[in-house]
Amino acid sequence: MKKLVLALLVAVSVLTLAACGTDDSAQGVTEDTVKVGNTAATSGFLAFVGEPFVAGMQAYFDMVNEDGGVAGRTIEYIQYDDQFDGAQGLTYTQQLVEDDEVFALVGHFGTPTVSATQEYLAEIGIPTTYYATGVSALFNPEATEGERASFPVQPIYDAEGEVMVARAISELGAENIGVLYSNADDGRGLLNGIQIRAAELGVSLAAVAQVAPDSDDMSTAAQLMLSSGVDVILLAMNQAPAATAVRALNAAGSDVPVITSYVNADATWLNGVQDALGNFDIYASAWIDIFAANGVDFSEDYNLFAEEIGTEYAANAYAFAGWIAAATFVVGLERVGDEPLTWENYINAMEEAPVELPFGVVVNYADGRRVGTQAMAFLQGTSTDGVAAWETDQPIQTIDEILGN
Repeated sequence: MKKLVLALLVAVSVLTLAACGTDDSAQGVTEDTVKVGNTAATSGFLAFVGEPFVAGMQAYFDMVNEDGGVAGRTIEYIQYDDQFDGAQGLTYTQQLVEDDEVFALVGHFGTPTVSATQEYLAEIGIPTTYYATGVSALFNPEATEGERASFPVQPIYDAEGEVMVARAISELGAENIGVLYSNADDGRGLLNGIQIRAAELGVSLAAVAQVAPDSDDMSTAAQLMLSSGVDVILLAMNQAPAATAVRALNAAGSDVPVITSYVNADATWLNGVQDALGNFDIYASAWIDIFAANGVDFSEDYNLFAEEIGTEYAANAYAFAGWIAAATFVVGLERVGDEPLTWENYINAMEEAPVELPFGVVVNYADGRRVGTQAMAFLQGTSTDGVAAWETDQPIQTIDEILGN
């Protein structure tokens, strides 16, 4: 019954939306503007992620608009705060699509909202560029029909799990890997990739422990890692549980290096666990690179970003992500150019060639490929005078490059 009701609602919405716009253009498009939106957690416990993410998006759109927009159209950006709640995210997403009549969703934020809205958006077929999550459901190598309107950029968790294993072996010489994973979409996706790549390489997962994502006591799981003789610990979890896991390992007296997900590769997260840095190394995946080819100077991409975003978020990885989200959408606009701005024209434009984005990110959407970027860098946490920071240990590489294949 739920699917039938959704199908009926979507059918009515599609007929209504198809009639919107000017001339041959889609809804949210006028001669002078194109309207986009998203719903993101800008209050609540994940506001420290959502606020800089939204700021990064807004800064990029402001820059484009100040330069005259794209094909004579400036970008109007609408944002709602869903507090990282899937039910609110669905409500606001429907409001954006059906009431605000946006042309596209840009920077679709967070696993709860993405999971709650994915079926709805695929049925309608509205372009959705960039997801602020790596949830496994986004992985689709052969998208068709409404699924073609989906354009993930960030690494999907399953792919990152494979990268984590490759780095543990190539950089840290791992032979007996321990895995702490959260019983949530992110943790299960990362674990799946870890298991796949470990099996292919014949590497032992000496200990695997599941924890609740909201647990404030992971001492038992930490003790299991130590008693199992692991030589590297992979933290397959997002910000809050990963911080709890690091503190538990530190309290247990661990000296085993840890690798965590790219979602934690931010100075804010690292500063929260820097007490552990004196006892064991902390590494993270990273899918962007802000440095020039010499690995010392900042890149032109970063310098432009820093100039536009201002000092508050100039070193914030979540602001980088918002900047990339907006840039992803604008690539499609630029490719459509002066042609009618329709959903189909936009989708075709995104598929016609690899999409090159700021900070060295490249994504290929050809032939329905919707898998995000699959190349990542390797960062190491450092602490100097009480200030924690990430430093690049290895540049962005594919899994084959990481393993020397």
